[in-house]
Amino acid sequence: MKKLLSYGFLLGLILGLSGCYTVPKTGRSALNLVSESRLSAASADEFVKIKLNEPISLNPDYNARVKKVGWRIAEVAKSDIPNADWEFVVFDNDDQINAFAMPGGKVGIYTGILRIIQNDDELAVVIGHEIAHVAARHSNERFSQKSLTSIFLRIGSVALSVVGLGYYESQAVLSAVGAGAELGLMLPYSRKHENEADAIGLLYTAESGYDPHAAITFWERVEALSKKDGAPPEFLSTHPAGETRIRKLWAQMPEALEIYRNR
Repeated sequence: MKKLLSYGFLLGLILGLSGCYTVPKTGRSALNLVSESRLSAASADEFVKIKLNEPISLNPDYNARVKKVGWRIAEVAKSDIPNADWEFVVFDNDDQINAFAMPGGKVGIYTGILRIIQNDDELAVVIGHEIAHVAARHSNERFSQKSLTSIFLRIGSVALSVVGLGYYESQAVLSAVGAGAELGLMLPYSRKHENEADAIGLLYTAESGYDPHAAITFWERVEALSKKDGAPPEFLSTHPAGETRIRKLWAQMPEALEIYRNR
């Protein structure tokens, strides 16, 4: 019982001390349990390791384009991410159709995704999306959600032992709860983060002077590749289905086009 009370106290303390962050552009409130400065410092250390372990592209065209587009997006995002230490690195891996951004402004683009990007407008869509993850502090929110889920499971474990449930029965219950949390909380939030990064990134693209229509052409091409390779069902994926993503982007297109034409 004392352990149950101590976990309950810890949960109450965390919730009491935690802050809510207002996501730029969308106005959504997000739970942040750790300071951005700590996450940025950890990300900078991790990015150094990635650069040591992943081959860095020496392609001058790729590097020049990524830096040019990246800095234009970073410039319009600086009001939302004022303390970022931006670094844009192209990693030489044609099998990786991917890009990422880390808290603090570390951005990685793989040559695999650059091979399917057809112009700077589409590159702006990709980089805008990744920078939007940083602006929305999605890493912080995912960390916060996982931390709270872990504490809830620990409280549940102690509570089950208090009511006399055996070890194996308790583990079965907690496994079911953990799976439910993954399917009912973590994955939907991951998909929400992807949709939110699309929305914010589309505005960054337009504000930077790149044609937001490129979001449609790019994601249609990615969707075609996903179908060819066999993508998982949407409800089991951290990313929204291509049709869902494209539909939401079309819905936001009038706002982005107005920004693009009147910038």
